Amino acid sequence: MTTSPLASITRPVNRLGDALLPLLARLVFAAVLFMYYWNSGLTKLGDGLFGFLSPSPGAYVQIFPKAMEAVGYDTSQLGVFHWAVVTGGTIAEFVLPVLIVIGLFTRLAAFGMIGFIIVQSLTDLFGHGGIAHEGTLGAWFDRMSDALILDQRAFWVLCLLILVFKGAGALSIDRLLFRNAP
Repeated sequence: MTTSPLASITRPVNRLGDALLPLLARLVFAAVLFMYYWNSGLTKLGDGLFGFLSPSPGAYVQIFPKAMEAVGYDTSQLGVFHWAVVTGGTIAEFVLPVLIVIGLFTRLAAFGMIGFIIVQSLTDLFGHGGIAHEGTLGAWFDRMSDALILDQRAFWVLCLLILVFKGAGALSIDRLLFRNAP
């Protein structure tokens, strides 16, 4: 069986892409989103060494704005569910980005970040009233590319989908631990 000239040209490019795209996706994530999520997590920490287990009132306002308003911003009136979601979200803002940047359990961490971005976007739209703010939601296939929700976060998710489907790529702990995995 003979190979076409196009196939012989594109095969090395495909191999290079398989090796390079995940590494570049992790680099872009580190450059664009790592500190964004790290700083966001810092705003949710309570006092002391175990501040992640007693999130700040601001953490509840960020994640459950309508529930906090309903209880007069008194976190003691919220239940275990609210505490678990806020605590889990806070921990996720620290752990998932670190796992992605170092390339450890990358597919799972990227999948978790996609879920996080979806929940974050829904909270921004419906919890904080983002739909009411012109330009926040945006619209695909329009001439504007700067909406904070649909446009911006679509690129975030695309970057993470590369990691979900391709893995961590070269220079990752995943590559060291799971040499036979792609």
